[in-house]
Amino acid sequence: EAVNEPAEGSLEWIEKRILDNPSDPAAFALRARFFEALDSARLAEADWQRAIALDSAGAEWRIALGGLYFRKLRLADAERTLREAIAVEPDGIEARSKLSEVLLMQSRFPEAMALANEALRIDPLNGATYNLKGWIHRLAGDTNLAISSYQTAIERDPALYDAYVSLGLLHAARHDELAMAYYDGALQLRPTSVEALYNKAMFAQEHGRDSVALALYGRLKEIDPGYPAPYYNTGYILLEHQRRIPEARREFSLAIARMPDYTQAYYSRGVSYELEGKLDSAYADYRIAIGLEPQHTDAALGLSRLAEKGGKVKAR
Repeated sequence: EAVNEPAEGSLEWIEKRILDNPSDPAAFALRARFFEALDSARLAEADWQRAIALDSAGAEWRIALGGLYFRKLRLADAERTLREAIAVEPDGIEARSKLSEVLLMQSRFPEAMALANEALRIDPLNGATYNLKGWIHRLAGDTNLAISSYQTAIERDPALYDAYVSLGLLHAARHDELAMAYYDGALQLRPTSVEALYNKAMFAQEHGRDSVALALYGRLKEIDPGYPAPYYNTGYILLEHQRRIPEARREFSLAIARMPDYTQAYYSRGVSYELEGKLDSAYADYRIAIGLEPQHTDAALGLSRLAEKGGKVKAR
């Protein structure tokens, strides 16, 4: 009677590979990645250790284990393991780049930058390393150098989506129109990126281009109908910029339907009710906002205004 072979990629299939060749580090690496996908870090760690024991002269398995430690925020273990990877592969850039990220998370900026520069001496054309340098400069507070590094990153590798988004954010913080061009660059790479579309819409909203912002929020609603922010921001524009009060209130209600603890949406819907003289409804929404966020100053001020106007909550 024929025995069914386990499905390729299944745990049974991987373990058969290990049994057939127990000295193959790649087989243990397969199982480590399988366990990582299940978020079984302890089991994955044990298999990476087995792969390292079988191939102590290679950096690949140490880099993978260092990455696991990094994702689990075991930063001391990540640093130790990645330094071991560099020791066994002195000309490799991957371990240096990952170790630089580990140090960056600890705000060890000079050490992180030194490793990134070492990686660039090995591979001067590596766009991802310039992107990493951009992050280091940005977190260290040097915006000019961050922009320079990100620009070099996309010159070296025009497919670096993250660098376009970072350049967009940095230019947006300066109210620089170039932000829109960089967001467009990101969207050429990922046309349905919620992040890039939202950032572009916010820049348009904050710089007086309501129609552009509303169109982008409409696109976001199509891509991710459950995402509450574009509904709220649409409502904000309709209320604050255009005084289209009933339409704005509908958008705030749609945002709340998607995120029932959306404090700012309750507050803004309360404002829409107050502007129309529907004081009881305004009171109810301000009270909910304060219930969700007791320090919400604007909602507290709203309640104070309503008290002066004689607003109170009716049973609804």
